[in-house]
Amino acid sequence: MKTYDLPVIALFKHILDPTITWSVLLLLIWIFDEAFTSHYLVLIILIFFVSSYVYEHTSLYKNWRQGNLFAYIRNTFIGWSIIIAILLFLGHVTHFSEHFSRQVIVTWMIVTPLTLIVSHLIVKLIISIQRSRGKQRSSVIIGVNAISQKLLSSITAQPLLFIENRGYFDDRQQPRISGNFGPCLGKTKDIISYLEKNSIDMIFISLPMTSQPRIQQIIEQFSDTTISIYFLPDMYVFDLLQAQVDYIGDMPIVSLGESPYSGIDGVIKIASDYLFATLILVMLSPLMMCIALAVKLSSPGPVIFKQRRYGYNGKEIIVYKFRTMNVTENGSSIVQAKRNDHRVTKIGAFLRRTSLDELPQFVNVLQGRMSVVGPRPHAVAHNEMYRKLIRGYMMRHKTKPGITGWAQVNGWRGETEVLDKMKKRVEHDLYYLNNWSIWLDIWIIIRTVWVVLNRKNAF
Repeated sequence: MKTYDLPVIALFKHILDPTITWSVLLLLIWIFDEAFTSHYLVLIILIFFVSSYVYEHTSLYKNWRQGNLFAYIRNTFIGWSIIIAILLFLGHVTHFSEHFSRQVIVTWMIVTPLTLIVSHLIVKLIISIQRSRGKQRSSVIIGVNAISQKLLSSITAQPLLFIENRGYFDDRQQPRISGNFGPCLGKTKDIISYLEKNSIDMIFISLPMTSQPRIQQIIEQFSDTTISIYFLPDMYVFDLLQAQVDYIGDMPIVSLGESPYSGIDGVIKIASDYLFATLILVMLSPLMMCIALAVKLSSPGPVIFKQRRYGYNGKEIIVYKFRTMNVTENGSSIVQAKRNDHRVTKIGAFLRRTSLDELPQFVNVLQGRMSVVGPRPHAVAHNEMYRKLIRGYMMRHKTKPGITGWAQVNGWRGETEVLDKMKKRVEHDLYYLNNWSIWLDIWIIIRTVWVVLNRKNAF
């Protein structure tokens, strides 16, 4: 997917930050009076590309843009740790690290993240000074609605845009949405006369797509001006997944239901799943064998319970769990487990409280059927019921189902005896898909451990 950054953000992301990382190294080579060899040149090239890639795939620039200083500093150090880990790994396997001064490299590792943080803070200070001097682009909005309201919130939250909204034009006497839109400057027919008397740099047209003739008429009025015109499509009113602009050739298209794992993000997601699942299965294999023996001896029936679930793109998959009941329901009608459910065995009650019954699903991860983190899979019978009752329910299946998920660590696990509980679970699943990052996955895994230890809503 193509995304476009603010000019200052793009400068940091693609040029300034990677340049700072290797410039600090050059400076330290000079300070410690080290000879600049071809090995240092290769290291600088590696630093530039690795740091550019790593920081581009963290929330670093988003946090910086939104003014979240703590999150920005945290992500700077996390990203830097990943960069150092990659470089150390490459240096170890190639024995390349033997060609560098330990004093230079260690100092560089410590100084560089601090330099990155200071450089960003200095730029923020410069930007604040520029804004206080009134060096901003003026704008007006045509049409007061939820989309223009969202735009204004973004303008307010992102000072790096350098945009000052002067007010709005709307044909309705009383817009249905209240907010800080500034003064009403008139109706759409008054725009040209207003522009003749005022210097405006940008116009945002926020009208529904059903008003295409009206939009065309407004745009034609600006054909004899040099004002930048922006149309705000109301695609977000559909409340679907990953609404964003993409291109097929040079044709712009709007995606309203794309998986969040496209391109390199998909590779990162798959690699992390295989790595984590392998580590868990290796470390917990003795425990899993003990559980299997306990299940077999405690009640008649198979050790592993296999159930049909919906997987990626709604395709049916088989999910594994340690059997916790004296029944193995897998048909068109399935009753969810309830508190004090008589079907649950004694060992099964313990496994369900501790979520140890889910451990065989790490095998599903290695099979490519599931992910470590994602929306929890529901039985096919439940899917067929809820997809008719909850809008956007099937959007959960734009990714592989997970062993744990955002809904589960926020308290929406266990029985969904009322529809509102399932709606909340779906809302959290869609939030996860719209805000996915590898850092969010790691945070969910950490929180899952805490949730399991608390043993809530699992029976």
